[in-house]
Amino acid sequence: MSMIDTLKVDQQHREAFEAREILKKLIQPEQYVGDVYSIGYESTSVQIHDHYRQRVGGIPSLCFLIATRISPDAEEVDYQREDSSIILLRVMDSTPLPGHAEAERVRVEVAQKVSGETNINWDDSANMDATTANILSFAGVQCRVIGTFFVDVSERLGRLVMRFGSDISNYYPNQGLKVYKPNQGALAEIVNYLDVDRIDENQSQDRVEIGEVRYASTNRSFQGVKNVTVRISPADLLGQKTALFGMTRTGKSNTTKIILQSVFNLRSAEDKPRRIGQIVFDPNGEYANENEQDSNDAIKNVWRTKNEKKEDVVTYGILRHPNDPNRKLMLLNFYDDNNLQIGKEIIDDVLATDKTKFIQNFRQVVFDKPDEKDKSAMTRFSRRVLVYRALLARANFVLPPDQKPVTTRLFNKKLLKAMEESEDPNHKTAALTLRAASPSWASLANALEFLYDFMSTDGYKKFEQDYSKTKQPSESKPDASLLNTEDESFTDEEDANTGDAWADQDLKKLLEMFKYPNGARQIGKVRDQHTDKTTSDYAQDIYKDLVAGRLVIVDQSSGDPQINRASAERILWEIFREQQARFRRGEKSIPDILVFVEEAHNLLPAGTDMDLQDVWVRTAKEGAKYHIGLVYATQEVSSIQRNILKNTANWFIGHLNNTDETKELCKYYDFEDFEPSIRRAQDRGFLRVKTLSNLFVVPVQVRKFEV
Repeated sequence: MSMIDTLKVDQQHREAFEAREILKKLIQPEQYVGDVYSIGYESTSVQIHDHYRQRVGGIPSLCFLIATRISPDAEEVDYQREDSSIILLRVMDSTPLPGHAEAERVRVEVAQKVSGETNINWDDSANMDATTANILSFAGVQCRVIGTFFVDVSERLGRLVMRFGSDISNYYPNQGLKVYKPNQGALAEIVNYLDVDRIDENQSQDRVEIGEVRYASTNRSFQGVKNVTVRISPADLLGQKTALFGMTRTGKSNTTKIILQSVFNLRSAEDKPRRIGQIVFDPNGEYANENEQDSNDAIKNVWRTKNEKKEDVVTYGILRHPNDPNRKLMLLNFYDDNNLQIGKEIIDDVLATDKTKFIQNFRQVVFDKPDEKDKSAMTRFSRRVLVYRALLARANFVLPPDQKPVTTRLFNKKLLKAMEESEDPNHKTAALTLRAASPSWASLANALEFLYDFMSTDGYKKFEQDYSKTKQPSESKPDASLLNTEDESFTDEEDANTGDAWADQDLKKLLEMFKYPNGARQIGKVRDQHTDKTTSDYAQDIYKDLVAGRLVIVDQSSGDPQINRASAERILWEIFREQQARFRRGEKSIPDILVFVEEAHNLLPAGTDMDLQDVWVRTAKEGAKYHIGLVYATQEVSSIQRNILKNTANWFIGHLNNTDETKELCKYYDFEDFEPSIRRAQDRGFLRVKTLSNLFVVPVQVRKFEV
């Protein structure tokens, strides 16, 4: 034999030994339970004797088994052989053996002999001979084929590694397969399997313990699965959709906190540490506040675990909290020039369900500032701004100390003269107020109400006719910064007539709000979101916190639910648009952001809502490329819009109590196998978990969250 041939043989022996070392971790001779006697691409039938069933601690429903032709005692394994693989099975139910009817007959007859005798059982040696007892101890078990473990060369690593395929490529019905129940070590390898070639080298590979394997509600310690830790990769959540479903008090919030904590701790990872911005919409205040459920601690204190600074966790809320002095208020100065349209949009969102005509007209008004060189347009814009601010004042929005109304050059002198000539004393009074340089906000609001009333009179119609007949040239006059300051360079005629009506449609829609007492009252619903002490936008502040890698908790446990929903949508739109802008600019390092939505049915669109312009749906469909991940938790699968479900990669499923929900769940992955268990087992924290890097569903008892 030549030296080259000798080297080849040595290489083959080394690979065969290495393959054996890789595969033998899953096979233990003492864990043998039976043999496959029927196999197909989707399912197998296994014959198991009671002796082996008892020796391994029982065969629970839904437990993992492995089937293989590899001998546990083999010194080498030729990984290139077709049968050098291990088939992963999941126990589904019993199945009859060919002699099932005869075995049933024998059992019935023997049981009849001992009927009424409570001190003996029909399987006692006095009632059944050993040979018969041995034969009747065989039973059939139906198993689902989950996939195949095999050994192959990793091109990335340049060595042999274990692979997993989610099917079987071939089978021979007349070849036997030995079946084993994985012990603790083998089971840990199976449930925590990670394909090395699917690993993103740019992500931390630190994995986080979330709990232990649990097959059934009847969870006995001797069944051989105690203390088998299940781990997940926090990186699986980044840019992906994650669902947590289950009835109330079944462990959704606890699991959410573990996920939050694991992603937060990536900043301290030994391998490629990263700061991931996370935001939690907290409808019950359980994340932002200490509570008995978490031993009077809260996820906001997660920074304590890694000696992080308090500034890495930021809480926001509409109202102050006595135990959280550092909380930032989600308030906006609705009067501020920079927030004018933002505040208007908040009001519009809250009034969206009010179908009253004048309210819907008001919602159509948009404060888009025109070109400052267009003096006529700027004057009309400034007039609308003044009217809008007067409406806010009437709705009792607290005024900034320096916010004073300036009416100079905003109201046509001929219009005011026509009002003074009116027979209605209210019109006369209104004209005096509008002519004043700086009236009070209350008197201005009253004057605008009477102005709208005057606009329906013959006197106003005559004014409009005269106004539209004479087209006046525009004189170049500087803008007075929304006309809150006076500028002596303006002429007496405040806006150059271009042939249009003096009152444009938007102005009429704003003035109409003064006519109805309910106008200001409806706007007052948003009063709690206003403050006179800030000029920044909280949505932009939150986005800056997320980019800095902070954990942001938005406490929505107080305040109007409609306002909370609107503010959540505003924040998400800010995140979506900013991330989208970074993507379009071609930035190389777009920050990852993870959005958590508790009680998701309150914010996410309903299951029948197909509005693809909804920000939640768009985030679900397009968020991955913009580096936005979404984690949502709720009690009902059917309550979530189907496009969101279809784009969900990670699933944590607790107890659901009806077939409508479990049938919906059966559409995804292999949750159909777990449908009866999900509906039956009500144990808190008992979840079925499928993540992006875990290629099959694993039943898990999730650990209790601790800071």
